[in-house]
Amino acid sequence: MEDAPVFVEFSPESDCDCPGCIHWRRSTPHALPPRLGGHPAAHGARRALVLVAAAGTVLGGQMLPAVAFADTGTRPTSPDARPAKDGPDTPQGSASPLHGGSGTPADSTYRAITRTEILARARTWVTARVPYSMSEYWSDGYRQDCSGFVSMAWNLSGNEWTGSLDKYGVRISKEQLRPGDILLFHNPANPTHGSHVTVFGGWTDSTQTFYVAYEQARPHARKRATPYAYWSNPDRYLAYRFKGVGNAEDPGAVEAVQAVEDPAGGEASGSGSTATRYPGALAFGPGANNKYVTRLGKALVARGGQRFYRSGPGPRWTEADRRATRAFQLAQGWRGADADGLPGPTTWAYLMKGEGRDIPAADAAAGAQGAPAYPGKGVFRPGRSHAAIERLGRQLVRKGFGRHYARGPGPVWSEHDRRNVEAFQRAQGWRGAAADGYPGPETWRRLFR
Repeated sequence: MEDAPVFVEFSPESDCDCPGCIHWRRSTPHALPPRLGGHPAAHGARRALVLVAAAGTVLGGQMLPAVAFADTGTRPTSPDARPAKDGPDTPQGSASPLHGGSGTPADSTYRAITRTEILARARTWVTARVPYSMSEYWSDGYRQDCSGFVSMAWNLSGNEWTGSLDKYGVRISKEQLRPGDILLFHNPANPTHGSHVTVFGGWTDSTQTFYVAYEQARPHARKRATPYAYWSNPDRYLAYRFKGVGNAEDPGAVEAVQAVEDPAGGEASGSGSTATRYPGALAFGPGANNKYVTRLGKALVARGGQRFYRSGPGPRWTEADRRATRAFQLAQGWRGADADGLPGPTTWAYLMKGEGRDIPAADAAAGAQGAPAYPGKGVFRPGRSHAAIERLGRQLVRKGFGRHYARGPGPVWSEHDRRNVEAFQRAQGWRGAAADGYPGPETWRRLFR
């Protein structure tokens, strides 16, 4: 079997800026591994010579791939440039058996799995904050890089890499994406540049411009809202559906966006009569058209959500359904991802059984008041203390952009405030100087409208 080259994939930069981490990030991508001609005892001394030779030397009738120099992490200067924290490159290993043992990498076999199980497996690494590594293996035997993460989520019999994962999947379109599918970019012309893979967890809203990505990247496995298809090289990612997944619609699947919404742990999903049993996350959201959407809408209207509907409710999912669902979730005191407007098992159970608090009429009056007066950009600077800072923070939390707060928010401007504002700005599709984390008049207006 031909050895697959070590390559570099894009992922957000580690938050650690100590000299050791900076040196590791800059030096590791340049190192040629022993299997491509390096020698463990003289790896450092021979690295420059081997890099030059690897670009054009034929060994045994086979041309070795050139090894490109990695991004040094220099921050972009133009407003349209990719933010530095969405790079630089991170390498990954090649196809290998589980546990990193010796032997032949697994063949193209796979085991049947449901979408629910794929996302549940992905969440185990996210919850454990598995550290990124191209050479280390987690306790389950999978390599701790992006392709090892997908191999684990799909429950493959070995560790694959971005150059081989496609043989386990079927190409699909953006419109066909469902939780548990993957978005894969493998650059065959230059595998050392850009290759990466993520697990698709569901759209964040009806515009389908952002999705929840499960991925293995520095410093550890994570789940985050990501622009489609990725921060860099978005037009080069291809969508694949795992051949071993069950029914393409898999009504038992729980999308990442809905899964975190379930504060009660999802006990309601399998309980109750057939009429009230939770139909699964895929019954709701953009593109859904079924009787459960109608049933949801009618229940929301009965609980105070009539004002969100100009007509209906009906079987086709609309923005009105999302807004009414979110208002109901907020009424229960849920925040952030727990109030994303997409019904999980607990939201459904509350509505079907008449539990929880109704949607308050005060929401309409609050929405009609419009945005408060913008206090000026000078308020939002390190060390400044102002009531508008706390007001901003509380609104960020209400909108679902408060994950960087360890406590608070409070009246003193902090890096936590800036990072949450930046996340909100990015969700608007802004980049560069327009997403610097400091709220201007337009950020303020959109946040409070």
